[in-house]
Amino acid sequence: MENEAVEKARAQIVKAAQKMAGQNMLPGSWGNISIKINKNAYAITPSGRGYDNLTPDDITIVDAAGQTLDGSLIPSSELPLHLAIYKALPEANAVVHTHSIYASACAAARRDIPPLIEDMVQIMGGAVHCAEYALPGTETLAQNVIKAMNGKRAALLANHGVAAWGVTLDEAMMVAGIVEKAAQLYCIAQSLGGAVLLPQSDIDAMHGFYEAHYRKRQLGEE
Repeated sequence: MENEAVEKARAQIVKAAQKMAGQNMLPGSWGNISIKINKNAYAITPSGRGYDNLTPDDITIVDAAGQTLDGSLIPSSELPLHLAIYKALPEANAVVHTHSIYASACAAARRDIPPLIEDMVQIMGGAVHCAEYALPGTETLAQNVIKAMNGKRAALLANHGVAAWGVTLDEAMMVAGIVEKAAQLYCIAQSLGGAVLLPQSDIDAMHGFYEAHYRKRQLGEE
């Protein structure tokens, strides 16, 4: 494990946590962020620490079994969720778990966010599904989320919040932000009589273009 990679991951997480806290995605000390450093080293936010005063030294480094490699603080209680996503989805290099308002409202209602807006379907290829309920921090919750994701980049956690991943931390944050936006639009549309959903053929076309081209442009690969 290279010190430079560890320091970079810690700094990225602190910057992202403070940005997302300012966007009301991570209220108080709830929610968490992680980055995969390599196959056996992961940086993750600590348990019970507010994000306004978070420092790089507060970020804990753990191995694939969840054992602490470096850092004096206890890692987030949602570490099992993060590690399960990395194990199930090898493309994932960053995970964010947010408690944003509208997505959490959908999670509290245990409602999937349907395919109602183009940016969400480009990323997700369909609905954002809500995982079956389980206690926070449990392996059961982690496996329920993996099942609900079914390879997609995000899922709702029943009565809880959102989990999203990306090949970069910026992508994971963007996915979480789009999920929150779609959840807000869904809640508003319900008050107007219900959203008119996009046809599956258009969803497939937009998702296909996103995967083949637009995502690569976002990542600077095209």
